[in-house]
Amino acid sequence: MKNRFTIIPVFFLFTFFSTFNLNAQNTAPAEWATCSACHTIGKGRLVGPDLKGITETKDEAWLISFIKSSQTMVKNGDAEAVKIFDEYKIPMPDNNLTDDQIKGILAYIKNYKEAPKEEPKKEEKAVGPGESKGHEGSGSMKTHEVTYGAGNTRTVFIVFLLLFFFSLIDLGLTKIIKAKFIHYIIILTSLFIIGEIVYVEAAALGRQQGYSPDQPINFSHKVHAGQNQIDCQYCHTGINNSRHAGIPSTNVCMNCHNVVKSGALTGETEINKIYDSWENKKPIEWVQVHNLPDYVYFNHAQHVNAGKRECTECHGNVEEMDRIVQVNDLSMGWCIECHRTTKVQFEENDYYKSFVELHEKIKSGEKGVITVEDIGGTDCSACHY
Repeated sequence: MKNRFTIIPVFFLFTFFSTFNLNAQNTAPAEWATCSACHTIGKGRLVGPDLKGITETKDEAWLISFIKSSQTMVKNGDAEAVKIFDEYKIPMPDNNLTDDQIKGILAYIKNYKEAPKEEPKKEEKAVGPGESKGHEGSGSMKTHEVTYGAGNTRTVFIVFLLLFFFSLIDLGLTKIIKAKFIHYIIILTSLFIIGEIVYVEAAALGRQQGYSPDQPINFSHKVHAGQNQIDCQYCHTGINNSRHAGIPSTNVCMNCHNVVKSGALTGETEINKIYDSWENKKPIEWVQVHNLPDYVYFNHAQHVNAGKRECTECHGNVEEMDRIVQVNDLSMGWCIECHRTTKVQFEENDYYKSFVELHEKIKSGEKGVITVEDIGGTDCSACHY
């Protein structure tokens, strides 16, 4: 009987950890939100190649180097990197990811299994993966799955919290399990898992990587910025001269939709919402996707004008998105790492003429590259005032 009570909790823990491990393998890491903006797993080419089977055909060390900086490998003449760049023509931005984070992405790709498709109801038209129901007969719009936050860890947290208290009570009072080492294993394991969950959830607090909210109008950046090649600054007029990029007012939409009255994907349904706004003089209540805490100062004009940054560096390839998604976590660490590694276009840029000392160091050869950090980009007061 004593051995039986000893075996039961051990078997329970083994089974639970096996299930927990399998669930972890099928759960996308937070970093995958960035990758999914340009890649799929088994669903065909998007902006970049389909990643299904990539871990079997490419060496892990090569993949880590390529993901960190594909263009460095292209410049160094790596044959496979050059071949990929020649085929897809779009350079993959450098990623400030650790080796462990990249290994987590690769493990997710390797173990990825597509969720079984549910049979559609007879009275409804089947909707494809990543699509939402659109106007009948007018097609549908692809959407991004909301993946922000650290994931649903509530169940795991509660289970291990109960195990922790059960072990403490049984160890001191009920003594159902006689072998004390079983209690110690459960207590230490529970403390470790609970601590890890608290840390991960606390680190993700306030971050919205993968955030893709419903909008009042099914506006497609893929159609406007991609197919029609409308410049970002046409709609977001504050990019060059304001802290905020700005959201276009209805009259900006009407510049085109005064003539364009029907869309290829949504027919007249969505465009009619623009007309309603125009006729009723009621602004369209767009939902902001990229949000920063109130204590953080960020200036679009400074980054676009002085810094010469491209929109895609922070917002991803929006021209490939039907529905906008936040591809980066916009954390302080992400910003600081960018400031430490990003080369400033220092010369032939009037904004930096006042940095006389740094210009002299460049001329003397003392400094070859000027980063954002060199001009105060990592000072606390630069973003927190």
